[in-house]
Amino acid sequence: MDTKEYIESGILELYVAGTLSEKEYEDVYNVLLKHPDVLDEVLKIEAAVISLTAAVSPHNTQHIFKAVKEQLGLDNNRQVITMNKPKSNWFKYSGWAAAIILAGGLLWTTNQNNTLKSDIQTVETDKELLEIQLEKVDTELSDAKQLITVLRDKDIIAIPLAGQTAYPEAYAKAYWDKKGDVVYFDLQGLPTPPNGKVYQIWSLKLSPLTPTSLGTVDNFTTNESKIFTINNANESEAFGITLEPAGGSQSPTLEQLYTLGAVSTSS
Repeated sequence: MDTKEYIESGILELYVAGTLSEKEYEDVYNVLLKHPDVLDEVLKIEAAVISLTAAVSPHNTQHIFKAVKEQLGLDNNRQVITMNKPKSNWFKYSGWAAAIILAGGLLWTTNQNNTLKSDIQTVETDKELLEIQLEKVDTELSDAKQLITVLRDKDIIAIPLAGQTAYPEAYAKAYWDKKGDVVYFDLQGLPTPPNGKVYQIWSLKLSPLTPTSLGTVDNFTTNESKIFTINNANESEAFGITLEPAGGSQSPTLEQLYTLGAVSTSS
């Protein structure tokens, strides 16, 4: 069926107006069941009729009420209503009912589709998050395996860093790979620095005392392992960690020296 031609034929306006025969109503009703675009057109026509009726309806309805009473055979003295049995016109009303039911069905289907789309998007988002988490876990496992391999190397120098006056409970450990000019610092024993403060790591020469900054630990809070890799090409005799203002300091604040450890002379 060419629904566009059917819509333009004018039969839907007659359907809404209630002027079709029962057979014609039945035919239109069956078309509505099969073609949502035709149903949509009927709903638009009905909405237009309702709007037009509301716009032109008189404010004073007393004369209408009087006319209705006269048509029903009522007056001030008669209390009995005599009515003829109306001609059956089931399809006139079923057409409106079908339109409402089908419209509700289409609305429900649309809502279900929207819900399904939302659920699919949620699943896809969860899948992406899971993939990111798995990738992160794989990276962490790879880093952990690499770190274990490094720490088991016989040439790695392990230096314990003991707590100092500023925080006696603090402790840390350095693993120095002199061949690779890299030091792995395990800072699990340090407390979380307060806002506006960072830990700064120092390479120290002891005679005379000469500190060289190896940099600040800016991601202490977000690094769950608390293991940090620092480049170090210095001939270090000790390592120290101080608490400094964000951005670091030119020289260590000795009053805020948290840990200190000397490199063993036998290494």
